[in-house]
Amino acid sequence: MEIEGNPGLNMQKKGIVKQPDPVKPPPNNTEEDMDCKDMQKEALNRRNAWEPTVFYSLGNETFFFTGQEINIRESLDSFGAVIWPGAVALCQYLEKNREQVDLLDKAVLELGAGTGLVSIVTSLLGAWVTATDLPDVLSNLNFNLSRNTRGRCRYTPQVAALVWGQDVKRDFPSSIYNYDYVFCADVVYHHNFLEDLLITMQYFCKPGTTLLWANKVRFQSDLRFIENFKNVFNVTLLEEIPQEEVRIYQATARTSAQMREEKSENQQHDVQELQIGDSYIK
Repeated sequence: MEIEGNPGLNMQKKGIVKQPDPVKPPPNNTEEDMDCKDMQKEALNRRNAWEPTVFYSLGNETFFFTGQEINIRESLDSFGAVIWPGAVALCQYLEKNREQVDLLDKAVLELGAGTGLVSIVTSLLGAWVTATDLPDVLSNLNFNLSRNTRGRCRYTPQVAALVWGQDVKRDFPSSIYNYDYVFCADVVYHHNFLEDLLITMQYFCKPGTTLLWANKVRFQSDLRFIENFKNVFNVTLLEEIPQEEVRIYQATARTSAQMREEKSENQQHDVQELQIGDSYIK
């Protein structure tokens, strides 16, 4: 999960944070309406009282996915260092629906990877993963990915800095960076970069790319984002978890024909509205 502001951006621009490899390597030789204070309170609550399937101990959460034990180190330094319900829900969905979402040998980008849980599970399912977040989150993200995937995964996951809407075209040119899937979990909440997030989603979701987004609905702004999201993608609601207030969406890029058809329908609608207005005036 990304957080408000862009600390560490200068590090990225100076080249201290290495850009990810755009080409998949050979497989590894292995068998195997609230404000920020409310968000902080929710983060603390999630640390102190988690679901029964998770065991809390000294800032670590333990999960079991794909037959593997996954240990995640958290902190309260940022929202990106806490495990959120959307991440758990998306991991559960991916594990349950391996045939529908076949990740073997697929290139996957995660936006706002946070603690790395989704990227870890995705790697364990056979994908080549690039996990991204703000520069100041990357140290903990890299730690979690490394200790949970080493010797277990078909491909070694990558970690990279990515600031939504800022220099994305420069740092991830579309001529060389292409992904089969883009994953996002709990990236929509009370922050000022929702427009940048949507632009970034659109940039990476090319024809042939499938975007999966899981999010807990917390704020009125979340619902507005969902409407904007539906306006720019072909969207399917895959799953809804009422007890967690989490929704999982699948999205694909709209084709040129679809956009032309929608434009034509909008124009016809406008003409009809004008005709009704003229008739009413007469």
